[in-house]
Amino acid sequence: MSDRDRLFASGEGAAAPFEFSREVVRVFPDMIERSVPGYRLLLELTPLMVARAVQPDSRIYDLGCSLGAASLAARRAVQADGVEIIGVDSSPEMVERCRQIMAADNSRVPVEVIEGDACNLPIENASVVMMYFTLQFIAPEQRDQLMACIAAGLRPGGVLLLAEKLAFEPAEQQDWLDTHHHDFKRAQGYSDLEIARKRQALENVLIPETRATHHRRLRQAGFDQVIDWFQCFNFAAFAAVKGER
Repeated sequence: MSDRDRLFASGEGAAAPFEFSREVVRVFPDMIERSVPGYRLLLELTPLMVARAVQPDSRIYDLGCSLGAASLAARRAVQADGVEIIGVDSSPEMVERCRQIMAADNSRVPVEVIEGDACNLPIENASVVMMYFTLQFIAPEQRDQLMACIAAGLRPGGVLLLAEKLAFEPAEQQDWLDTHHHDFKRAQGYSDLEIARKRQALENVLIPETRATHHRRLRQAGFDQVIDWFQCFNFAAFAAVKGER
């Protein structure tokens, strides 16, 4: 059980840029469930897609694995033999806690959690790659190359499950979604001060892109299909499928 997220409940002056510190790790499960509408449903649906996509003697990658929620969801779905899960996160505090969580989980599917940069991790022999709210924290100029590397490392028929906060056009649509997202956060118990300070902390740290930008990038990377399968307010998920050829 994580602590209640109160990290932005007080403070004066500009909020410091957001980072995945030990304090964030301590409250992270509460933070993400109360900040990302639909997050729990996204995790509940993940095993359905993993079960269809995973191939024997292959790897599942969880890029930006944080505390391993997606890895645990995928782990429950694996019935094929010879499958291993590789999680990677750049936060040493996240990696330390994620390893403890994986060790406590009773599953025959091996999981290795690596401290490192997802952009520098070789993707090899993958049938499933998951990136849940990770790409938005990676520098935009690195995103095309990362998607190309993922596509190259997937087996034919392999799937990238990508979830992101989206940007919208025109501005009126963005404002409408932002307003309702903030209403969601208030309904979860966040104050206006917490919402404002968290938004300030994430400015220029979390950089969302439009749905069209994601589609273009995934197509250019070599994926044959890009399916919009989930959206809740500003947050959406794609399944990018590599062709059999």
